[in-house]
Amino acid sequence: MTPSANAYRAAGINLDAGNQVVRLMSQAVRSTYGPEVLLGIGAFGGLYDVSRLKEMDAPTLVASTDGVGTKTMVASALGSYQSLGMDIVNHCVNDILVQGAEPLFFLDYIAMPELDPQLVAEVVSGAAAACREAGCALLGGETAEMPGVYLPGELDLVGTIVGLVNRANMIDGSTIAEGDMLVGLPSSGPHTNGFSLIRRVFPAETYGMYAELLGEPLGDALVRPHRSYLDDVRRLRAQVSVKGLAHITGGGFIDNLPRILPDGLGIELERGNWEAPELFRLIEREGHIDHDEMYRVFNMGIGMVAVVAAGDAEAAIAAAGDTARQIGRVVATAGDERVVLR
Repeated sequence: MTPSANAYRAAGINLDAGNQVVRLMSQAVRSTYGPEVLLGIGAFGGLYDVSRLKEMDAPTLVASTDGVGTKTMVASALGSYQSLGMDIVNHCVNDILVQGAEPLFFLDYIAMPELDPQLVAEVVSGAAAACREAGCALLGGETAEMPGVYLPGELDLVGTIVGLVNRANMIDGSTIAEGDMLVGLPSSGPHTNGFSLIRRVFPAETYGMYAELLGEPLGDALVRPHRSYLDDVRRLRAQVSVKGLAHITGGGFIDNLPRILPDGLGIELERGNWEAPELFRLIEREGHIDHDEMYRVFNMGIGMVAVVAAGDAEAAIAAAGDTARQIGRVVATAGDERVVLR
């Protein structure tokens, strides 16, 4: 048998497409670089100068990895790939923000059965835009072509972020006490959670529907990018002492709020203090979903929760903006039920 010069391509891997991806996304990636980036795209490992750590008494790195889950399938059906890049960056920024960390750099991982250079470039351009907004370098990443692992038309998107906080400024929830108040900051939609359930309730052919009810087609409402709370938290911390922060992601209020509470404390969540956006009410109605379960699956219009002293609640809401709401309080509890839905 004559040796083939294109055996790898016949196995489903296109090296030329990989090189084209790098060319298409290079400008977007480099637009996130500051003087701290010594070596980025094209290198085997990104280099980031951390000399600023010497200015802190106890510099602490905070890192997180997450993905956008099956929201990729909704975005793919709509061709909304740039929004996915924003989703993954903002999700990761929020995850380290709850400890008080400012983002330093971000890395992405995109996998699909066959590389689509334009698609990857759109995802990365969205990630770069979100990184610029956050003052975060898109230091590197990986684009993987994996035929046989993913079905045609599918993709997976994961991100890793590293941030920095001085230990004295770290938010760890340790000072949360009975009587403290919860201030909720609004979400932009489902963010990046609950899409396996959403896709069961709403097949792709419904994405152009419900515009009269929602003010936009359903699909547009579903793929609106995950909101970053970086600027909101900066404003809050400039005005009040923030005792704890909870990013309302997978597990909703029921699973995420207890993660920041000291032992012996729970939450009374006052659902009547804010109105869940129409999109969530539509999901609940059309999916015949139990009302309490909605608060374990979705953010219900509140994407970040700050815990502050009762005397600081009014100032915190003023700092966060008109759409912030006082949504509950910290209570003593002796049982396993850490979040009570009122």
